[in-house]
Amino acid sequence: MKIALLTCEKLSDLNPEDQKLIPALAKHTIEAKAVIWSDKTINWTDFDYLIFRNTWDYFEKETEFTIWLDQIEKLGIKTLNPIEVIKQNIHKFYLREMEKQGITILPTVFIDKTDNLNLAERIPLHWKKAVIKPAFSAGSYHTEVFEISDIPKINEQYKTIARKKELLLQEFMPQIQTLGETSFIFFNKKFSHCVNKKPVEGDFRVQSQFGGKYNLVQPSQELIEKALKIVHTFQDNLLYARVDGIVIDNDLYVMEIECIEPDLYFNLSEGSLDRFVAAIVELIS
Repeated sequence: MKIALLTCEKLSDLNPEDQKLIPALAKHTIEAKAVIWSDKTINWTDFDYLIFRNTWDYFEKETEFTIWLDQIEKLGIKTLNPIEVIKQNIHKFYLREMEKQGITILPTVFIDKTDNLNLAERIPLHWKKAVIKPAFSAGSYHTEVFEISDIPKINEQYKTIARKKELLLQEFMPQIQTLGETSFIFFNKKFSHCVNKKPVEGDFRVQSQFGGKYNLVQPSQELIEKALKIVHTFQDNLLYARVDGIVIDNDLYVMEIECIEPDLYFNLSEGSLDRFVAAIVELIS
């Protein structure tokens, strides 16, 4: 069994935690190697499975990545997560469908591509601050938080982006700065572990590259069940899913469901890498 652990040029050998998957899978007689998804020299039919791990530049290469996904699909190569899930998950308008299914998401306005971006016409009157970002994005790419009084400036700043990309406009929840963002991590639709991420004082971005602090936490069973309900909205098998949201008064306000290339924080949860490998073995057996 040969598996490609998909990554990007910036992390040609995978990040340090994901590198540990290679010897761990070898114990199950699975030959795994890091492969850059955009490498034109790769013969993808050499692999039995492709596993999306550190493809952290896909949102910067939107057209190229979409064409590549179509190529892999036509070749019939199996992927984890499935291509159909990947195609849905790279575009954050999936949150609109989640909301229709009764999932509580952050208050969000979905903006189609437009030549005449006018946020004043779209933003609810009671919002005091908002966050704007492309629907096809990751890692705070082209993400801004702004006061309502700054709408003219944001309209100008995003008018070119709005012509090319759909946008998400979300109410800024101040709790992100105090309670932080909580990530519920599931392998093969089974709960593994949970991590809370808090931004540095004065910031709203929880990513580690912006100084965010991460801690392993133990959520209530009720919260785990709420997150699991979200995972089960996917009919396909899922090697992994990370449900990100803000927990306020034991309610989970979903920010996103990461099914493509999330950090899974193996370093914070003892045994999590082994659970992940076990999930791979279960799904490819």
